[in-house]
Amino acid sequence: MMLSTDNMHNPHPHYHQIFAGCLELELDDPNATERWAAELLRECATAISENDSGKLHHLLWMLNELASPYGDCEQKVASYFLQALFCKATELGEHCYKTSLAVAERCHSFESTRKVILKFQEASPWTTFGHVASNGAILEAFEGEAKLHIIDISNTYCTQWPTLLEALATRNDDTPHLRLTVVATVGMGGSVMDEIGMRMEKFARLMGVPFQFHVIRNLTRLDELKYEEFGLREGEAVAVNCVGALRRVSVEERDAFVGMLSRLRPRVVTVVEEEADFTSCKGEFVSCFEECLRFYTMYFEMLEESFAPTSNERLALERECSKSIVSVLACDGHDSGDCERREKGRQWCERLMESFSPSTFSDDVVDDLNALLRRYRAGWSLVPAEGDASGLYLTWKQEPAVWACAWKP
Repeated sequence: MMLSTDNMHNPHPHYHQIFAGCLELELDDPNATERWAAELLRECATAISENDSGKLHHLLWMLNELASPYGDCEQKVASYFLQALFCKATELGEHCYKTSLAVAERCHSFESTRKVILKFQEASPWTTFGHVASNGAILEAFEGEAKLHIIDISNTYCTQWPTLLEALATRNDDTPHLRLTVVATVGMGGSVMDEIGMRMEKFARLMGVPFQFHVIRNLTRLDELKYEEFGLREGEAVAVNCVGALRRVSVEERDAFVGMLSRLRPRVVTVVEEEADFTSCKGEFVSCFEECLRFYTMYFEMLEESFAPTSNERLALERECSKSIVSVLACDGHDSGDCERREKGRQWCERLMESFSPSTFSDDVVDDLNALLRRYRAGWSLVPAEGDASGLYLTWKQEPAVWACAWKP
């Protein structure tokens, strides 16, 4: 659907109906204050699905008047979803997504990346939850081993590994040798990974842990990974760490990718993913939009309560989300459209059980996670997975946000 510029300044009757409906919603329900963004965005998504260009044109005009990436939570949600919906309507999603990736690659620096990550970890357990759960499972699987190899397929920029190095340095037996292989896809910043490698090596020397660092670079998609690239060695105990990684494998290749991981014969595979299902976007656009809106509204509200209003780090995290929202809602191609196709814990469990068996987190790991959550503001909790899923959920105000699980052959 291509938008025209006809009648740009002539308000559509539907505009008044929606605006009145939003006001009525706020008056009737005091707890529903400022929900105008979701109402207008839903109308916009429906107009796209129904190919109603007239209605869509005026909804986009209204959202453009109200939205701002520098406003309150509603204005920010409106702003970033407006961009994605406009890209969907104008079929510019692929171009917009690839351009934003290129800009991010050029702008990446070690210091800016480090500052954002550390501030996020200080304000919220969103990422540290997965670090603690995964490190605990990996350390237990490596108990008594002298040669360790961690294959890190994640988006964490190695921030989870200093605490693991400290734990290895304080083991009662001889300090083991650790080899860390990091998979860096396009967008993670080559110079950033170089700096991280040097700092990791320096920290390992300080801890007295024999250490090697290697990066597999410049992959456009994770399903390009080949077994041979990991350089497995005889006598090494292998762990595979997947944090925010599996969703970046194209949906069609996920079963094969999990099968490839099983060929590595790991002692443990740790998986951490955000709890959302974006796999229906190629089928029913409105239902996928609703799930995307639900998840990112929760995320933006969490950021609003966790950071100061003027936080540059918060703004950087929100801008990073904008790329994901465009990818989910406006990209249909293989190169970008699949890279944010999240699945929920129960869906990942179905895939992983074809090659692995679920491993329960020990009481010690659960105790460490509960101690972690006590460091943050109220609203966070730890919930065991039930039914078809295994592992643990980090919840924000009773809503599952992040899922963590461990697997063994």
